[in-house]
Amino acid sequence: MITIQKFYSREVKNPLIRSGAEKFLLLFYAECRVHFRRNAGGGIAMTVPEAKKIRENCFELSNPDAEDRSRYAEAMGVLIAKTKDPVYMNELGAMYYTQREFNLALNYYEMAAKEGNLYAISNLGYIWYYGRTVKKNYEKAFYYFDKARRMGDLVSAYKIADMYKNGFYVEKDIKKHRSIIEELYPKVRDADELDEPLPEIFTRLAGIRTEEGKPDEALRLYDTARDFLAQRIQYTAFFGDLNITKWMISDIYRLRDFDPETMDLYDLYYLLRTHTRFASHTAKNSMKWTPSQKPAVCLSGLIITGTALSTTSSIRLSSTASD
Repeated sequence: MITIQKFYSREVKNPLIRSGAEKFLLLFYAECRVHFRRNAGGGIAMTVPEAKKIRENCFELSNPDAEDRSRYAEAMGVLIAKTKDPVYMNELGAMYYTQREFNLALNYYEMAAKEGNLYAISNLGYIWYYGRTVKKNYEKAFYYFDKARRMGDLVSAYKIADMYKNGFYVEKDIKKHRSIIEELYPKVRDADELDEPLPEIFTRLAGIRTEEGKPDEALRLYDTARDFLAQRIQYTAFFGDLNITKWMISDIYRLRDFDPETMDLYDLYYLLRTHTRFASHTAKNSMKWTPSQKPAVCLSGLIITGTALSTTSSIRLSSTASD
């Protein structure tokens, strides 16, 4: 099962944000949704069991529309207002993050982090690291990542490694970067849950192996990460996972020649950047289309088999380890 995990924060000048006022306002807003929501049959507010059922049903939706997301947000508002559970706060933040509504995501991540939620703490590191709502702040990003890492979060651990590699806030230390990634590898080597950060750690280790002059080992790591990501994206085509795939495909074809006979849809990332080379392949091979019985994962999380198109993605509003 893919779990809710991940993401981000902002620098806010409004002093209310740094006090408890924002949390109060958000909870008040959630309470308002509870009391003002009326069904067509007679003005009964949504109950906690009803909200939980809506949440569970949303996990099974293939292509949720705006109405589905609104109903999900309403149900989560009920759960947050009635239970004060930080898991729900972080989960709603994750939904807003996947919709690129970063300010709303930040609000709920901060609420959950104040309650000690591990994933929310890591998520705040992401917001500061990437500057999702305002300017980047590597000092605060390091603070949150390091705090989550000490709580056992592997995602935050590889982000700390990235900061040592790039010299963000801390002094640049390539040996420290490599040491952390090497230590993380055995912790995910046998991972079989799609929310585990296997591809994120494998791709980083593959980069290290490439620098060490070990292309075969690097490709083995890249290929495993690629397959893992392809399956993850079938559940939710989160933009962070698509970005990792794009960068990884470029790295793979620096080590291996492109073969149009074995390409899949993710190779479009490579072809769109090297259209001249692709044109030479089309001229040579004529590139005649033949219906295939082998499934290929599409970038949108769809399965294409021959000429049949079927939706299999399940929006779980997860924030699997990315970037």
